[in-house]
Amino acid sequence: MRPESAAPTATRPGAESGAERAGHALRGATRLHAFNRYEIKYLVDNAAVPALRERLARRLGRDSHAGVGGYGVWSVYYDTDDLRFYWEKIEGLRFRRKIRIRHYGDRTGIDDDTTVYVEIKQRVNRVTQKRRIAVPYRLARQLCDARAMIEHSEPQRAFVQEVLGLVSRLDLRPTAITGYQRQAFVGSGADLGLRVTLDTRVRGRDRDFHLGADAENRFIVPPSRSIMEVKANERVPYWLTDLAAEANLSVVRVSKYCQSVEVFGRAPRSVFHVPDDEPAPVVDRSGHELLTTGASAKD
Repeated sequence: MRPESAAPTATRPGAESGAERAGHALRGATRLHAFNRYEIKYLVDNAAVPALRERLARRLGRDSHAGVGGYGVWSVYYDTDDLRFYWEKIEGLRFRRKIRIRHYGDRTGIDDDTTVYVEIKQRVNRVTQKRRIAVPYRLARQLCDARAMIEHSEPQRAFVQEVLGLVSRLDLRPTAITGYQRQAFVGSGADLGLRVTLDTRVRGRDRDFHLGADAENRFIVPPSRSIMEVKANERVPYWLTDLAAEANLSVVRVSKYCQSVEVFGRAPRSVFHVPDDEPAPVVDRSGHELLTTGASAKD
């Protein structure tokens, strides 16, 4: 589910590029957003991306706000010192959540007035829920980093209080930044509510947590791989699962946040880690091996 912004999005004229405005326009139809969706993720070799993109374009419309080359997606994830949200994902809790600040578009030039989204993404059984508010970056940091109330409208009160309560009670801190280039396709007619995204150049960092920092990033998914995410309101259409099977795509339970935590050595590599050239042992939070390298796991 998605709530939108607490305070007015006081974006300075000219502060955002066309790609930034496009990315935000796609998600900014109202001030309050909420979504319930089913999600499936596939790992894709980059060599297969052009053909896959072409086939998706035959059945789905391109994201009209994103342009030909797609748009950047940058997120700051918050967690506890002992990585509570990370372990909830790894251990497959039926109810789990995470908090992040997200920006759509070019990360260069991000300043206090740039529109970003404060989001709570949670999983309830097999349904993914996302709620979010759009605010100027300075207010997002005031809420999540300074842990101070921000101005908001009445419909956004519960969400803002929930975020403030979580960051304060759990002592949440910035833990990882992820970024990637996204191309998105949307369904209509019989496929209304369907959204398919292709994320390439998935990278991140474990420091310099300002979204606009001129900081070095590292690939957290091998640069030869991309991630296709399928989001549907009720079910994934048969033509799309058939397409995935024909393309020999692998279903993965990958989390970009968890991938980043593991790549930067904050936790041992789990069964869900997208491997690089060096296989790593699969362990639980106590350091005990769960499965032998290469074994598969059920979502």
